[in-house]
Amino acid sequence: MIDLNKQQLQLDYPCSWKYKIVILETSNARKITEEILIQREFSLEKSKVSKKGKFKSYSLELLVHNEDDRKEIYKMLGDHKDIKMVL
Repeated sequence: MIDLNKQQLQLDYPCSWKYKIVILETSNARKITEEILIQREFSLEKSKVSKKGKFKSYSLELLVHNEDDRKEIYKMLGDHKDIKMVL
């Protein structure tokens, strides 16, 4: 078995990166994403709705410029009060 925690992800930046976000059904994914990614181009595609309909998920894709940029966006998404999970 390979321990992926000991290996660094090798990417050629800038590159397109996709995040999966999970929000409450009552939240507006586009508005949330625009608040976080001010003046950045991105695509947002609805993915799934939870079995009971309480949550919905979206695929968020955008250009990241380096590893710090990629990690900072992940952190900002995760810190937003309306985003319940980021993958």
